[in-house]
Parts: sequence; structure tokens; C-alpha cells
Amino acid sequence: SGDYYNQGEIRKKELEQSCFLLGIPASDVTVIDHRDLPDNPAVEWDTRLLAAFVLKHIEANNINLVVTFDAGGVSGHANHISLYTALRYKYCCFEIFLFFLCLGCHVLLLESVNLFRKYISILDVPLSCLLPRDALFILTEEEAEQARRAMRCHRSQLLWFRHIYMLFSRYMMINSLRLL
Repeated sequence: SGDYYNQGEIRKKELEQSCFLLGIPASDVTVIDHRDLPDNPAVEWDTRLLAAFVLKHIEANNINLVVTFDAGGVSGHANHISLYTALRYKYCCFEIFLFFLCLGCHVLLLESVNLFRKYISILDVPLSCLLPRDALFILTEEEAEQARRAMRCHRSQLLWFRHIYMLFSRYMMINSLRLL
């Protein structure tokens, strides 16, 4: 629930506001508040427990595409990496793999890039276009501004370095993904 700094309720509201700006209604937002899945950048979550939550959500909502982090978690955040590990666990388990195939559910992993590429913003476009990937999203200036507005909804997390992130990170404009 985003309770790392005891701000779980605030962060839930911020998430709903951010999603609303992105056209996602609050009814489509699911917040998991489980004692074994603490919001902590240094804590790896239990793979089986998280995989069960994700699979249940996929089944309940007829989801056919999941976008998550790759093994690097973009920033090395243990919770982000745990999402990748849980999906990989479920996807690699044979009966779940068949389930995903029957549902037509695909998993795209957001590519983690090195620190230099991470902060060269739009200048990363030529390299992103040349390197292998399964999907590449390059936002228009209008879409990038919408993403910045959505980020600003997360006031409790807008520390000084996140302002720099919003200005210079390629992820605010460019996202390359690979199929799991």
C-alpha cells in the first residue's frame, strides 16, 4: 500500500489521482496491503505469494497484457525486481505457462538501462531504435506532459531527485520492452 514512510493512505489517494489523470478509473486500481509484501526498496517479496496475487488479478480481470519491470527493476528497487521474479516464476511454471497461453496473456518487461542512458532523455531515441527490443514507445510532448502531471500527483514521493528524474529520464519519454 506504499506504507514505507507510514504514508499508505496518502499514497493510495495519490495513486488514484495519478491513474485518473491517465484515464484509469479508481475502480480499476487494486492496492494490495499485505504484511508479507511491505513497501520497502530493500525488501524482496515472497515470490509465490506475489505470483498468486498477480495471477488472481489477471484471471479476475481478463487481462491479456502485463507490463512490468525486468530483472534490474529500472532502479534496482527490490520490490520492482520482485514483480519480475513473480511473473517469471508463474510464467515458467509449466501449467501456468499453458494458462497464460490459453488466456492469450503476454508479459512485457520494461528494459533497465545504464545510468548514462537513463538520464539523456530524448537523446536516447537513436540508440533505442537501433537496439533489439519487442516494443518501443516514444511519447509525444503532450503525452510526456501528461506523464509529468501524473507523477506530480505523487507529492509524498517527490523528493529532489525525482524532479531531476522527471526532467531528464528517458523513461518519461522512451520505453523499450521485451517479451518474457
